Amino acid sequence: MLFTEPNVFTTLAAAYVVGATPFGYLAGKIKGVDIRQHGSGNIGATNVIRVLGKGIGIPVFILDVLKGLLPVLCARWWDLGLGCQIAAALGAVLGHNFTFWLGYKGGKGVATSAGALFGLMWMPTLVALVTWVGAFYATRYVAVASLASAVILPVATAWQHGFGALFGFSIALSILAIWRHRSNIQRLRAGTENRFVRKSSQDEGGAV
Repeated sequence: MLFTEPNVFTTLAAAYVVGATPFGYLAGKIKGVDIRQHGSGNIGATNVIRVLGKGIGIPVFILDVLKGLLPVLCARWWDLGLGCQIAAALGAVLGHNFTFWLGYKGGKGVATSAGALFGLMWMPTLVALVTWVGAFYATRYVAVASLASAVILPVATAWQHGFGALFGFSIALSILAIWRHRSNIQRLRAGTENRFVRKSSQDEGGAV
């Protein structure tokens, strides 16, 4: 069975610890700012860019991607099975979303999910990324772009890999991403969601 591999739970736990490292929060602390008290209050790279600028936010984004990608690559490097690779991806995303360092309140997982998924299945992830970019530039809403990529991911995964374990994992990540964006969805429906700008005075829900 896929998830009865000997190292699957150890892999999940190790990846969770890696994913739980709150780079956005730490970057804010270095600058003397609690990022949770500014902008959207999110620790993800979108809010860091908005509050602290691209010079801080882009490195945070890269680190958030890497903490999803590296656990999956390590699982592959150590020749662990697909179950462990999926566990590595899941653990990293859960760590970012629910970091124990900050009372299990973290980011929304888009950047970390992108890194983890790219390590697992690069083609569907590329399709989701192109969808994200297109939706963002069409609307200037980070949340809309993130939701659009979450919806297209299972479709691209089924097209490339069929309806096996990777498809099931893509469905789970998509549901998690949509659930984490529920406040953004409410604001979009109410017409109160702000388009992305870098200014700290804007309170558009960060989605990374």
